[in-house]
Amino acid sequence: MRIAIAGAGSVGRSIATELAGGGHDVLLIDRDTRAIGVDDLPQVEWLLADACELATLEDARIGDFDVVIAASSDDKVNLVVSLLAKTEFAVDRVIARINDPDNEWLFNDSWGVDLAVSPPRLIADLVEGMPEEEDLAEDGALPPLPGAEIAESVLHAGSRFVERAEGDLVEALPEGVALVAVLGPGGVRPPDPERTLSVGTTLVFLAEPDALRPLEEVLGPVDEADPAALE
Repeated sequence: MRIAIAGAGSVGRSIATELAGGGHDVLLIDRDTRAIGVDDLPQVEWLLADACELATLEDARIGDFDVVIAASSDDKVNLVVSLLAKTEFAVDRVIARINDPDNEWLFNDSWGVDLAVSPPRLIADLVEGMPEEEDLAEDGALPPLPGAEIAESVLHAGSRFVERAEGDLVEALPEGVALVAVLGPGGVRPPDPERTLSVGTTLVFLAEPDALRPLEEVLGPVDEADPAALE
């Protein structure tokens, strides 16, 4: 498939990495020169331009794409991109990211959105759906919610968890940390122990404040001088 992604932040890059790795033709559009990373994602086509401009989408021949993903951190941008993609270029499938849950009511077919994904809403649903502490298995305890923080990390090439199962990462997490969501090509998804992690995947955690530094150490690059780090 040919897929265009508006927004080259961590979410857009993560989606692009996985889709390109799956053999799809991917175009990333962003107007911020700092977001353009040709060397980071050489398998992806880049366009430095404003995706909200009709001329930009015409130059990119958006009508020839199978899917458009509006993945910026600005809901207004995502709505405009979705509307233009659907009404002006008749793109078959338009997927939009919702950043502010208060804006969910806008993300529907009247704005050209076929599928809307709300990371904050999904995380809230996952949190509210957590089992009670007394129902948890001894080895599956999750951190208590009071005082917990949301932490986000993009998996880099030097991580020991690249090309390993999400279950391996969960087992290595420090006490007081839980993996609650994974941002991939299909949007935001709950963790799957059997799914393989890849470079560019965005991971979302709930963590107690004291566990944030140990979490950074676990997710950091492998020390090649220490063979035990690869185990």
